[in-house]
Amino acid sequence: MLAQYLPTLLFLIVATGIGVALIIVGRVLGPRRPDAEKLSPYECGFEAFEDARMKFDVRYYLIAIQFIVFDLEIIFIVPWTLVFQELGPRALVTMALFVGMLFLGFVYVWKKGALEWE
Repeated sequence: MLAQYLPTLLFLIVATGIGVALIIVGRVLGPRRPDAEKLSPYECGFEAFEDARMKFDVRYYLIAIQFIVFDLEIIFIVPWTLVFQELGPRALVTMALFVGMLFLGFVYVWKKGALEWE
């Protein structure tokens, strides 16, 4: 019974060995010339001008959440469209409710002015 898992175990051992070997080779052969510029924190190409704990506008988070919601919508809609004809009318109604709720959320965010930038 365990002989069936031998190829999987061998694959895991080889993959782990390759990963460890690449890390060791990079550590041994890689250049190590740290200087003040390399060790400084990266701040988008310019010096930090404010505290790292500055407050973001709430609209930023609303846009981010909206992006995630519509991204998840695509994850559910694309497979549904592939099997739409086999599912029948009940699936059409269910998907219409799903898209309708997402549309209502979009209208709410739009009416609240979260999509307006100054």
